[in-house]
Amino acid sequence: MTPRPTPPDAPDGDPPAGRATGTAGTPPTAPGPPGTAPPPGGAVDGAGAAGAVRPAGERRVWPRSFEDRLTTPLPGIRAFARFAREGALRPRREGLADIARIPYDPEPLPEVDARTPAVSWAGHASWVIRIGGLTVLTDPVWSRRILGTPPRITPVGVAWCTLPRVDAVVISHNHYDHLDAPTLARLPRDTPLFVPAGLGRWFLRRRFTRVTELDWWEGAGLGGIRLDFVPSHHWSKRSLTDACRSLWGGWVLTDRDGHRVYFAGDTGYGHWFSRIGRRHPGIDLALLPIGAYEPRWWLADVHCDPEEAVRAFQDLGARRMAPMHWGTFLLSAEPVLEPLLRVRAAWERAGLPREALWDLPVGGARALDRLAGPVTGRTG
Repeated sequence: MTPRPTPPDAPDGDPPAGRATGTAGTPPTAPGPPGTAPPPGGAVDGAGAAGAVRPAGERRVWPRSFEDRLTTPLPGIRAFARFAREGALRPRREGLADIARIPYDPEPLPEVDARTPAVSWAGHASWVIRIGGLTVLTDPVWSRRILGTPPRITPVGVAWCTLPRVDAVVISHNHYDHLDAPTLARLPRDTPLFVPAGLGRWFLRRRFTRVTELDWWEGAGLGGIRLDFVPSHHWSKRSLTDACRSLWGGWVLTDRDGHRVYFAGDTGYGHWFSRIGRRHPGIDLALLPIGAYEPRWWLADVHCDPEEAVRAFQDLGARRMAPMHWGTFLLSAEPVLEPLLRVRAAWERAGLPREALWDLPVGGARALDRLAGPVTGRTG
């Protein structure tokens, strides 16, 4: 599939903002004035060109479809026919033999002060991020199984009962391995939720009261941290009739001291990583997917393989990388331990310092220290 060009009404990748309709009890809020989003050209690629800040809980009207944001068109009839013939979205028997070798070592959440970010990997794309004194969950999936897959092959790495109060949740997109209704039902209905454009109604139907929808390159604030929604190379679909009805993306969390954690969600490899790095320079930790990539003819556009994840890390100019999106659910055909082995090999080939790769076990945790600058590897 060939890349889809940037739409003419979205110069240099900047999407038009959704139309605001206001929140309950407040007058409608108009979209930001001209200049709130970086202009085409230099600003979009300039350091620190973060997007406009939107009011928390703002109700907005969105396009019926976000199909124009796809990097490549969705698979057509021929691709689906090939998929029906070949299948192969599960590892072969020999590829399952290493399930017992997937690193699993739950440890307590790090005891850190408000100025020291820390992360704990619950499995797949679910992280417990401590930043700016707040606890933020990413794509929380604590269920034993999700629709259409076998049960998880490793247990959840962080027991729900050990979580402190959850101050916020960020969602990358609506696929079932990232948006899990039973897990979210465990949360108080006034938990602040930050979600992609067009997905707010899903939460409002479930009586959540503090839902903030954001477009790409927009941010919101909570308790002294900033949450910025950034693009990814992916798509959305939750039923037979809702393909691309809501947006998809990743999140950059920034505290008062300038610590930055980037959560990529689900994504293929592409141009967005370098742009994210330019808009949000000095990312201290990049949480990047490395699994669910085979067969490549079917998944390359929407899921990074391990080598691409290392390239994405370099494009971001980040200081550390923590792999995710592997070793939890059987979503694709690669052997279950292969993503970890390949990302370690790719990291070494790139000449990157071993201590900057946080290849945590499921349940593993780490606190951030501050490095002097971006990690560099071999060139040429």
